[in-house]
Amino acid sequence: MAVLVTAEVKGQTEQGYAGMLAALGEVLKHSPGFILHAAHPTADGWRIIEVWDSKQDSDRFFAQNVAPNLPPGIRPKRSVQELHGVLKA
Repeated sequence: MAVLVTAEVKGQTEQGYAGMLAALGEVLKHSPGFILHAAHPTADGWRIIEVWDSKQDSDRFFAQNVAPNLPPGIRPKRSVQELHGVLKA
């Protein structure tokens, strides 16, 4: 079942987010189960929103690609919500 993954990243900057996206964007686009990525600044950092085919796909990408590349002190708080439906373009 498709899932919505939200990551609250306290202390993340626009520059830090842009660097991570530049490094991982192409890998993300071609990762099994990936559907959508969006992000925006918050009062205390950055919010990342992704839709994946499954929690397992998202967890695998995070563990293999994101976690090893996080700067010191930056630790996203991730939450997962099962989705009732996803309409793709």
